Amino acid sequence: MRVAVVDKERCRSDRCDHVCIRFCPMVRTRREAIRLDEEANAYVSEFICSGCGICVRKCPFDALRIVNLPDALDKDHIHRFGPNAFTLFRLPTPRKNEVVGLLGRNGIGKSTILKILSGEMVPNMGDHEKPAEKEAVLEYFRGKPLEEYLGGVYDGTMKAVHKPQYVDKIPRVVEGKVGELLERLDERGVLESIIDDLEIGHLLDRDVDVLSGGELQRVAIATTICRDAQIYLLDEPSSFLDIYQRTRAARIIRNLADEDRMVVAAEHDLAVLDYMSDDVFILYGDPDVYGIVSNVHVVREGINIYINGYIPDENVRFRQTPIVFHEKPPMEAQEMTYNLLGWSRLVKDYGAFRLEVEAGGISMGEVVGILGMNGIGKTTFVKMLAGVEEPTEGGVSDPDIKVSYKPQYISGDIEGTVEDILRKAAGTKYVESWYRAEIMEPLNVKRFLERDVSILSGGELQRVAIAECLSRDADIYLLDEPSAYLDVEERLAMARAIRRITKMRAVTAFVVEHDIVTQDFIADKLMVFTGEAGVYGHAGDPVSLQDGMNGFLREMEVTFRRDPDTKRPRVNKPDSRLDKEQKQSGRYYYSL
Repeated sequence: MRVAVVDKERCRSDRCDHVCIRFCPMVRTRREAIRLDEEANAYVSEFICSGCGICVRKCPFDALRIVNLPDALDKDHIHRFGPNAFTLFRLPTPRKNEVVGLLGRNGIGKSTILKILSGEMVPNMGDHEKPAEKEAVLEYFRGKPLEEYLGGVYDGTMKAVHKPQYVDKIPRVVEGKVGELLERLDERGVLESIIDDLEIGHLLDRDVDVLSGGELQRVAIATTICRDAQIYLLDEPSSFLDIYQRTRAARIIRNLADEDRMVVAAEHDLAVLDYMSDDVFILYGDPDVYGIVSNVHVVREGINIYINGYIPDENVRFRQTPIVFHEKPPMEAQEMTYNLLGWSRLVKDYGAFRLEVEAGGISMGEVVGILGMNGIGKTTFVKMLAGVEEPTEGGVSDPDIKVSYKPQYISGDIEGTVEDILRKAAGTKYVESWYRAEIMEPLNVKRFLERDVSILSGGELQRVAIAECLSRDADIYLLDEPSAYLDVEERLAMARAIRRITKMRAVTAFVVEHDIVTQDFIADKLMVFTGEAGVYGHAGDPVSLQDGMNGFLREMEVTFRRDPDTKRPRVNKPDSRLDKEQKQSGRYYYSL
């Protein structure tokens, strides 16, 4: 089946010559276009459009799209939000004593699934015109495991606890001290161990509304795990956390399943998902249009299927090309020559916090990854390179070098449309074909060029900020946590764009990043920050990816290996054979 989908925000029927009328006689005005339903869809499918994507008779504003859907999914509608709106097909089945992962793009239905599984949302089984009924849902799943699961959730015999995706909104609905909140919700009597595991003891006397994003995330995980329930549902538990905190949180979530409970987690960090999950369900389709839940796969197979973009057991290809990881052999030792930028020993002393960075430098065409826990000086170092912060001691060799900086927290007071911002940053390059091929298309910003920045989602705003940074003429590109709010494909597309532009222009980039898979994909060298969060930070000269990762992972007591099929980095399970072997040999990072 092929469905005509109209983007209501992009449709400009009052500004065009109604090209869509020639494309489809069922689309006559903007008002009629947004009411397309089953009858019109079938007509488009059978008589007009083959979905080839090369027709010259198409909407100049990209408001009208033809989406290919497998015919077999006609009977698997789970929830539809309205006429011509997002539709979810199928549901994953939670499993006792297992962590089930959900892997898919933003806007593909993961959060909707978690709300359905928690009982917060009752699905309408594809009929948006009728109110959703629990009886109809149970009847649809009669004789299947989901009947027993949803029946228990609906009648209260099975308790489900849901950690939401946007933890930054928690202070809007929760007030008071962190310690009082946790004590009130500690139904299992495990509060002390959770406080130690998540390292939130220093937050107990603070009000919820003054916590940072990472602190809110850890408190949200703690409140979820403290509850006594049979089902735990976690939406993106690693966001805002550094690598060290992600690993600890993943271990705690992993341990929940060992206590005869069901755990479902939606996660974009492939290393974290691999580390904590037993099985995964892949979600594919067209973001904001429809989402389909695949059959269940063991975690390694499922992640590899997602990377390849093809599901063999369903004979479905949901991505044209696979994501390709390349093994990076250790770089040969060379004489330390800094052709682009060098710095003397840098010190930044705030009184309560002190950062020390050893003298170092970078060459043309290098991408330097920056790793370390939160609150240890990574952003401060980037700001000193950008000229936003003045060092207490030391300085850079060429203070007049051109720098383009994307900050960690993107300001919400930016005005104008996306196109206005990119045109201003790119200048005359904006109309050149290479600019669209190397920046706009990889970062997928073309679809919302006419939108005002103030109404963009977190992921859209992040992509615009990255595009703006890379659009400027600069010798050094500084990007602080560019993967925040991005899904797996967007993260790797971002990494690929940064690498291509760095090599093509013979410039360099510093990238602060907590996602190990993304960092492995993007970095040539690493700077590892160590110390005590909020008190003292230290970083040495940039070292090879191999040496930097090995030293950092040794501090975390985590080992990585390469997947033999996709070459992606994989976390070894704690105390597994490979984990013990690599620790004994000192090879915490995979060896070639």
